[in-house]
Amino acid sequence: MDWNTHKKFLLEDKNFKKVVEKTRPEYEIARAVILARIKQKMTQKELARKLKTKQSVVSRLENVQTSPSLSFLKRLAAAFNSQLEVRFT
Repeated sequence: MDWNTHKKFLLEDKNFKKVVEKTRPEYEIARAVILARIKQKMTQKELARKLKTKQSVVSRLENVQTSPSLSFLKRLAAAFNSQLEVRFT
């Protein structure tokens, strides 16, 4: 079974689908951070240095083991020389 077939199967379960929807923002944040960091050819350690935090904090964020505060998201945007954008869809 390939991933897309398995994912489709999992999403048929109402409880699983509810958990996925509940954690979607955290996964989207993690994905955005990973993509921005890779685009700027930056390691987790280098990003952590710019954020004045530890590499393990960046790792936890990228592995969706924490929910970042708004102030941390602002610091991330500054570290990437970008703007923080929030949307409701």
